[in-house]
Amino acid sequence: MTISLETVGRVRVVTIHRPEARNAVNPETARALYEAFRAFEQDDAVDVAVFAGAGGHFCAGYDLKAAAGGEGADWLSQVQMPDDWSDAAAQPLPGPMGPSRLLLSKPVIAAVEGYAVAGGIELAAWCDMRVASESAVFGVFCRRWGVPLIDGGTVRLPRLIGQGRANDLILTGRPVGAVEAQAMGLADRVVPEGGALAAALDLAEGLTRFPQSCMRADHLSARLSGVELASALRREWASFAAFAAEGAAGAARFASGKGRGGSFGDI
Repeated sequence: MTISLETVGRVRVVTIHRPEARNAVNPETARALYEAFRAFEQDDAVDVAVFAGAGGHFCAGYDLKAAAGGEGADWLSQVQMPDDWSDAAAQPLPGPMGPSRLLLSKPVIAAVEGYAVAGGIELAAWCDMRVASESAVFGVFCRRWGVPLIDGGTVRLPRLIGQGRANDLILTGRPVGAVEAQAMGLADRVVPEGGALAAALDLAEGLTRFPQSCMRADHLSARLSGVELASALRREWASFAAFAAEGAAGAARFASGKGRGGSFGDI
């Protein structure tokens, strides 16, 4: 299994378990994450989710080794966005990274250790709050390979941190540490290294104590509606087809050994 599920009181903990790949998401993992968060939304026994990664990293993005092969191409064909998709809340769909097209009524808190980069920063931005350890690194590292943001990064980052800061991250792809991430509004809490999961669980448990219907109504009202989100994600997805060949070439360079460890020098 590439993910694990645990229930702590009224909190569901969803953890990516691919530490050998810094929790990069392959098609199997994307399917499992989508199903796990759909099940969380429908489970009356839990109110809040914590999203984490095993082995000291949150998520290093989409698995470009899978993307460079037939497995990745097959998965992307399965998550093609229908032209008539019009409501993210009423018409749930999987995204390339799994849950990125879902609009849940319940809050999800990211527990970020290590890398949350490329598709990983998109998953972190999909969450409603982010608890980051001092070791956390955020960044649009896929900039190096010509792989576009297609899991809501261009939609959610400007709304989280403002257009100017989002431009900085999206255009340069540069790494952003936890302290700067908190200053720009990307990280909501910064805790000592190794403490993100415990802090996120504590935060989640506190949320379960409130009257849930009122909290969820306020939370839903504060975000894009399902119709607005679907429209924005369709616009983002439209860019993918135009640059698929460039991204495929970049994925092949990564699979050949370029740019390992987040290097921007050898790409």
